[in-house]
Amino acid sequence: MIKNKLPDTDLTTKDFYYDLPPELIAQSPLEERDSSRLMIIDRGTETFAHRIFKDIIEYLHEGDVLVINDSKVIPARLFGVKEETGTKLEVLLLRQRGVDIWETIIRPGKRTKPGTVIEFGGVKAEVIKITDDGNRYLKFNKSGIELYNVFETIGNVPLPPYITSGERFKERYQTVYAKQEGSAAAPTAGLHFTVELMEKIKNMGVKIVPVMLHVGLGTFRPVKAEKISEHIMHGEYFELSGESAKIINNRTGRLIAVGTTSCRVIESVADENGRITPAYGDTGIFIYPGYKFKAVDALITNFHLPESTLLMLVSAFSSRELILKAYEEAVKEKYRFFSFGDAMLIQ
Repeated sequence: MIKNKLPDTDLTTKDFYYDLPPELIAQSPLEERDSSRLMIIDRGTETFAHRIFKDIIEYLHEGDVLVINDSKVIPARLFGVKEETGTKLEVLLLRQRGVDIWETIIRPGKRTKPGTVIEFGGVKAEVIKITDDGNRYLKFNKSGIELYNVFETIGNVPLPPYITSGERFKERYQTVYAKQEGSAAAPTAGLHFTVELMEKIKNMGVKIVPVMLHVGLGTFRPVKAEKISEHIMHGEYFELSGESAKIINNRTGRLIAVGTTSCRVIESVADENGRITPAYGDTGIFIYPGYKFKAVDALITNFHLPESTLLMLVSAFSSRELILKAYEEAVKEKYRFFSFGDAMLIQ
């Protein structure tokens, strides 16, 4: 698994806290994806500009490469009962470990020991392993495409817990370019793009290049360690093809990552000169202030939760002080936060 040599730091998790009024947490997407607000952060001048997301084309140039994560969210939240007792359980699919085996989080999970059988409306799964951090491996009695079809029938889109609007926005919790099934959460920076906007960007001479990282526990797991350097990132599966590597390496402009997941893929495979090598496998790269970026020149991202690894990555790309100042500005200007919220371009 790819990991980075963690930079020395005295920063603590509390150093990435900010106050957020609950009413600024976006509970629903806007009617038009590209009508969300866009904060432009200029790292050189340390200034902010306030635009609309569709204005992103004014900040892109011929020769630039836009890297997107084309992972697709699956209906990863299942509700079942223990065969023995009828106890109701909630299961979150984290990652496929075999044709019929998935690593999961089960709630309540303490009594789901190996051998426990869970029923999901005619489909059964047996707990076969418990990981060191309490996740459960489930072996289903169906496999492959048939199992994915089952998930489509019985599963629910795993909207984040801070979104209380239920299932009615599940179709919008997916990028327009989502392709490869496997994510337990959306790469949300990409939610702002429409098919029409992407066509405009391509027509400008900007290359749009896919990579893939299946969003799992590594991305959304809370940081519980006091010192951020003690936090352990869980591995997430990624792929970067030879064709994508070739286009990135031959670019004449900037490399712009759409989202922290695309950024992590690029930085996982880039050498010290910024050259990209095709690769696939697990990455547990943890990026926080002190990290030296090797390839990414600009970053499109949403506004992230306080004390999260995502906020730490964004702070590393700019500076903790400038990002927290930008978040303070966003609160003052009543930007919408988190998955269905607004975006920023850091350049």
